[in-house]
Amino acid sequence: MTTVEIAVASPADRDRVLGSLVAAFPEDPVLRYLFPDEDTYPAYAAAFFGDLFDRRVHSRTIWTVADGASVAMWEPPSTATGPADPAASPGDGLDTRLPAEVWARVRAYDEAVHGALPTSPFWYLGVLGTHPDSAGRGFGHAVMNAGLRRAAADGLPAVLETSNPANVELYRRAGWQVTRTVDAPLPIWVMTQLPR
Repeated sequence: MTTVEIAVASPADRDRVLGSLVAAFPEDPVLRYLFPDEDTYPAYAAAFFGDLFDRRVHSRTIWTVADGASVAMWEPPSTATGPADPAASPGDGLDTRLPAEVWARVRAYDEAVHGALPTSPFWYLGVLGTHPDSAGRGFGHAVMNAGLRRAAADGLPAVLETSNPANVELYRRAGWQVTRTVDAPLPIWVMTQLPR
């Protein structure tokens, strides 16, 4: 088995990380809900992921492998209150601004997820994605496990949410359990993994 070298993302990794994430999610139910138009998906998804990257990169909780081919963006417990605050403007330096109707969908999704998250401290896996060219190599598990190790070291659970039914079983096989479900604005499974 090949050893996978996991790195903590720095601001210099931003473009590679965003490229991988935009390529990873074109059919994802959440991204299609947020950005339904094929023509604007690449720019809007890049702005969205860029905002999340900018908010988390200085916490040193974005793990990557293979020069950003796979990415896990985690939030530590002090800030893990749900996805990034959608009421805030996109991060500085973004060359694409998301229009108000897109931010309205982001807010609706954020509110639904936030209402289903635990009230006690936890590590939050906000984004896990692998560029399609690197799929099937175990990179996603590697970067996910980096955050799980941090959560376990803190003695805290890890939490994620997915709206992709195919992902529920993949996460179950990796030790996650469904702890809540949400029906609107689209089906959402909140999953938890206790520290090992």
